[in-house]
Amino acid sequence: MSLPKIGNLLKKTTAVMFPHFAVAENDDLSLEQRLQLLEDAFYGLVEPLCRGKDVGCARLLVHGFLSDLPDIADLCYMDAKALVAGDPAAQSIEEVILCYPGFYAVVAYRIAHALHKRSVPLLPRMITEYAHQKTGADIHPGAQIGHSLAIDHATGVVVGETAIIGNNVKIYQGVTLGGLRVDPDQRCKKRHPTIEDNVVIYAGATILGGETIVGNNSVIGGNVWITRSVPAWSRVMFRPCDTDEIVPMRARRAVEN
Repeated sequence: MSLPKIGNLLKKTTAVMFPHFAVAENDDLSLEQRLQLLEDAFYGLVEPLCRGKDVGCARLLVHGFLSDLPDIADLCYMDAKALVAGDPAAQSIEEVILCYPGFYAVVAYRIAHALHKRSVPLLPRMITEYAHQKTGADIHPGAQIGHSLAIDHATGVVVGETAIIGNNVKIYQGVTLGGLRVDPDQRCKKRHPTIEDNVVIYAGATILGGETIVGNNSVIGGNVWITRSVPAWSRVMFRPCDTDEIVPMRARRAVEN
């Protein structure tokens, strides 16, 4: 199993989910042919993982994954629509699907999360790590994320394993949903925050802790550091700078001289 094969799997999966927008070598293939290529590619990845297990393990995983695809595609379309609705620079859903790194990272997460729920070993993490390398967004496949997630710009976004994100959440670059501690005894415990519905989190915000909840319809300003819960309908931000004075560089040099 290699990262190029992971990239190939993602390309074939998106070609099935978004057949009208696919950018691939086989644009002229029918949906049935694309499905067959995807099935073959996925089988090639999971068959080694099933060695020594029950006969038919790989085929069972393949058919389970293919049966999940319609629901994954529906969620991804909702994510794309959320980006179009929330970003004035997005001209169309086609542009989001083809160009937006945040959308690509979320698509990879949704594919990986479906496999994670089916207890597929290793592959879910490889998928999200491949997307991490491509987009700069690190979303653990174990995170629970609702519909219509919009990640704008993507670079530096981190979403931890036990994070829970509700519906219609918008996240900007550099946001961390992380844990307060990294001790081994925290394994299998809720370590990452819960973000409720309709929350906006601006660039550089850090929200930590498994007991931390950001209530619905809240706005989290840029570069804030949060380790305790925020009530619904809250706005959290740094206080404005205590001076409105702006000194042009030329004027400053004249004063200094």
